[in-house]
Amino acid sequence: MTYTTAALVGVTGGAGTTRTTLEAAVALAADGADVAVLDTAYATQGLGDYLAGRLDPDLTALLTDRAETPLSAGLVDLDLDAAVDGRVACCPVDAPFERLARAQSVEAAQRFETRIEEAVTAFDHVLVDVPPIAANQAVAAVTTCERVGLVAPIGDRGSDATARTRERLADLGTAADLLVSTGGADESGAADVELPTTEAAFPGCLADERYGRAVVSLVGELVDRDVVGVGEAAGLLGNVSGLLRRE
Repeated sequence: MTYTTAALVGVTGGAGTTRTTLEAAVALAADGADVAVLDTAYATQGLGDYLAGRLDPDLTALLTDRAETPLSAGLVDLDLDAAVDGRVACCPVDAPFERLARAQSVEAAQRFETRIEEAVTAFDHVLVDVPPIAANQAVAAVTTCERVGLVAPIGDRGSDATARTRERLADLGTAADLLVSTGGADESGAADVELPTTEAAFPGCLADERYGRAVVSLVGELVDRDVVGVGEAAGLLGNVSGLLRRE
């Protein structure tokens, strides 16, 4: 069974969740899938750093002032070369504090659930970038998506935060389906997928063979899809144009 919706949850700040989510999306697109990436990391607003152009309306506007506007109005495509058959369309957060506060209400979280459902009708996969679970929109993501993956840095900080996150998920009546470690080998052996460090600019899965194989493994565990053409010796290096706002 291939899953459509998945949330990747950073168990602590700085785990690399946004890039991990986008690398998974690019790998799926390289396999021909159309992928939507939705942002619930309101505090950092990091997804927008990977995008070029105007970010208006952003996701928070679509959950508050422009609740009747179609999701498509807030989607911005990653700048991937035409050689990548699929599409990665992102709905980032780029908002003033006042709107961020309103977008964290229970009502806005309920609208976020409908935005996920709306994305499902237009995309093969919907991935949600989720910060440590401490707000309504994060709760909505992990309780609505079919799959939940935890993203944790290696070491004690990641291990401790992972245990706390699992407890919080249990309080919400759900659980994590996999654990992804970032930053190297997970000596504890608890991770289902280990993402090594990479010196490659984003998207590293198309330029770094070893990193690409790890991202393919992540995609397989997360949505049960066998991705081909990523993590191979030839890769797609040279077929992907540089992104304008972040390497």
